[in-house]
Amino acid sequence: MKIIEIGKNIQQKEGFKAFIPNPFPPKDGFAFEPTILKKNDQATRLLGKLDGITKLLPDADFFLLMYLRKDAASSSQIEGTRATMIDAIEAAAKVNANIPEDVDDILHYIKALNYGMKRVTADNFPMSLRFVRELHKELMYKARVTHFSDPGEFRKSQNWIGGTRPDNARFVPPPVNDMNTSLGELEVFLHTDDMVPTVIKAGLIHAQFETIHPFLDGNGRTGRMLITFYLWKEGFLEKPVLFLSSFFKKHQKLYYEKLFGYHNGQVADWVDFFLDGVIEIANEAIDIVSEITQLREEDRHKIQKLGTRASESAVMILPRLYGQPIVNVSIIQKWTGFTRAGAQRVIDRFIAMEILFPKDQDKKYGQSYVYKKYLEIFEDTK
Repeated sequence: MKIIEIGKNIQQKEGFKAFIPNPFPPKDGFAFEPTILKKNDQATRLLGKLDGITKLLPDADFFLLMYLRKDAASSSQIEGTRATMIDAIEAAAKVNANIPEDVDDILHYIKALNYGMKRVTADNFPMSLRFVRELHKELMYKARVTHFSDPGEFRKSQNWIGGTRPDNARFVPPPVNDMNTSLGELEVFLHTDDMVPTVIKAGLIHAQFETIHPFLDGNGRTGRMLITFYLWKEGFLEKPVLFLSSFFKKHQKLYYEKLFGYHNGQVADWVDFFLDGVIEIANEAIDIVSEITQLREEDRHKIQKLGTRASESAVMILPRLYGQPIVNVSIIQKWTGFTRAGAQRVIDRFIAMEILFPKDQDKKYGQSYVYKKYLEIFEDTK
């Protein structure tokens, strides 16, 4: 594949080489081969199919909430977090006192995604460097960190990737002045009506952002959010339901190799990998929507067989389980206003219908209950 020089490693007076990006985008463009453009067409068609099928979901916002958690867990795990999507659900519901400390990484990521969604929809805020800084602030403010991350601020000092210092690092991003220049060019690229297909452009934005590495910490997570927000803002998705972090997590070594290859001019190689991710995750999301629709119909059919009063309370609770698939008696009380005994009766009915299952069969007190078949739809795709 054709080499496109994105920049050069240049010796700095401090005694190390740093990567100085060339003007971006390259003045001669990217000129992708027909095989890449064909794959882009496939990815674009699948995004259209995903967007169409998601619109048919009556509880799309709950589906989106689960996808946010799934992406937050995968993106955080790429950076070394061991907590899971289940831990994040339990932490939000306060149904388990023994939550790993690093679930905080996932919760901060969800908070940043929700903030970005509100900014884009309610405020109609443009994709900009300010938007990127705001996302970073939500992600890193009061978050669990190993070193100062300066939430919401681009770095004012040199950073590096791998190694103990810049002169033995695997990659040294541009010094501050060059970083600021490159960020300005990236912001212009976000809004340029050029000949680069939108899905490919989302991949280029991510790779260029990671190359610039403008924050002291949280670059990977912020950069992965930008992919979804860009496609959403460009109107390719009515709801931001395409999240690539699980693909990057599944192929983590390759993900890093392709990003480092991008720095070395192997742009088409990175784009090819990125498009594979879009195709795989879009197909997976389409399957998930189909499985959720089928499960929803099966469970509604079970509920219809109940008596009138029992079915009324069950119909009220079932949609809530799509957003909160791990519950306890207190949560059901909060949703329904029932007494503790009344809430337990509802749970017992759901258990009898094999919709809910006790999370820990041996636990006598403080039991929580899992919408198991629904959770498995998301977990099977890890």
